[in-house]
Amino acid sequence: MTETTPSRRSVLKAGIAVPALAAAGGLLLPGSASAAPLVRRDRPVLAHGVASGDVTTGSGIVWSKADRPARLMVEISRDPSFRHARRVPGPFVTPATGGTGKVRVAGLAPGTEYHYRVTAVDLDGRSASEPVAGRFATAPIGRANTRILWSGDVVGQNYGINPALGGMTIFSAMADRRPDLFLHSGDTVYADGPLTETVTLPGGGGTWHNIVTPEKSKVAETLDEYRGQHAYNRLDASFRRFAAEVPAYVQWDDHEVVNNWYPGEILNDRPEYTEKRADVLARRAFQAFHEWHPIDRRQAVDGRVYRNFRYGSRVEVFVLDMRTYRDANTSDQTKPGHILGEAQARWLADALRRSTATWKIVQADMPIGLVVPDGKDIEAVANGLPGAPGGRETELAWVLNQISRHRVRNVVWLTADVHYTAAHHYSPERAAFQDFDPFWEFVSGPLNAGAFGPNKLDPTFGPEAVFVHAPQTQNSSPVQGFQHFGELNVDGASGALTVDLRDATGASLWSKTLQPRRR
Repeated sequence: MTETTPSRRSVLKAGIAVPALAAAGGLLLPGSASAAPLVRRDRPVLAHGVASGDVTTGSGIVWSKADRPARLMVEISRDPSFRHARRVPGPFVTPATGGTGKVRVAGLAPGTEYHYRVTAVDLDGRSASEPVAGRFATAPIGRANTRILWSGDVVGQNYGINPALGGMTIFSAMADRRPDLFLHSGDTVYADGPLTETVTLPGGGGTWHNIVTPEKSKVAETLDEYRGQHAYNRLDASFRRFAAEVPAYVQWDDHEVVNNWYPGEILNDRPEYTEKRADVLARRAFQAFHEWHPIDRRQAVDGRVYRNFRYGSRVEVFVLDMRTYRDANTSDQTKPGHILGEAQARWLADALRRSTATWKIVQADMPIGLVVPDGKDIEAVANGLPGAPGGRETELAWVLNQISRHRVRNVVWLTADVHYTAAHHYSPERAAFQDFDPFWEFVSGPLNAGAFGPNKLDPTFGPEAVFVHAPQTQNSSPVQGFQHFGELNVDGASGALTVDLRDATGASLWSKTLQPRRR
């Protein structure tokens, strides 16, 4: 499976433009994507590792990137020694996809761990890259024990890969937990956040040192610059390890494009941008996002981002897109608004109603009850006003009402975005709007970015902050310890779900076990 599968003739023709491929995604330092021709070798190189995602009971998506036009080949086996491996031919990778490619490996057994390795074969067939290996497990069918991690917000606020600290070690801490799945809650990159080589830490905390590539030295505007954002993260060894070992369901939020963007926005107040149309930037960012993540666009409802996955009888995950279909952040908060859009909101309500999984996990890229401002305007759902739902709250109120009306039980919301970790319990007993059932929302992040918070709670849906771990100083550096990921453990036998909010070392800061309710 690939977004574009060109013929060998077109690939050979594209091979004339090898520098264009090199400029499409960044290689190991020195330099970055644009320096790739200087590090060409006698055979292809998979310098950015491998990744897997969008796993189902019988398939998974395998991703990689070659440093030149080549064909990807995947070997898949239950045995890490790759005895009796099956070979799956992949796409030709070219400058059209920035050298990236995806292979849909099908015909797999459910609930089974598979080992895979990817090789890039030169167009003349005479040489191949060193293989790069990874692993993933297919989704189970029955009552399986399941471990899921989630978080978001990678390389933000000028905190990039710091070699002196071992890079983004939180990804190794997550890999050590041996999860079945990772739910990436968005802000996979900060395309609007350039890096500098050094950052003076506040309060005499010393100096932070960044690896910097040309693409990360300015805001991203061109397609190649957006590709370079994703390439940068894969320079980190812990990031590559985690991507190779843990399959992901990935969504996007705002920083994949530009901070707080919405459809139709014109960036007149952003002098660093020569392209002022957010829609133009979003199209380029969207292409790069799908090129660099193992996302099966055929699984997406409208071929874009939002989709759902069944993971055994105990878990179903609903991946949202709260960015593409929203109204303007400047919209009148006294009128009904949109953050999911009518089609996605109805899809979510219907899919939750149809689900027979014990736990319905809603993977949201923004929180429901936290006020997230955009200057004087509203960036997330909550508008900060007391009383009945207004603005985007009206759409969420409709979804929550549908969940209650159809007696859908055990819906849990997961998100990141606000750069701290928290456990929120929502109840109609505390709410201005009362036509919904109580539910939990868990927040966790960032993964390698400045830490903020806590944000103000909006009373509309009656949230209570049961636990919060946030810095006292806004934009605290990662060395101050407020980096987080969350973990869900579902007991296959009883159906109990245990939530842990963890720090960058993997230590649990807070834990709670939820018992399932009968429908």
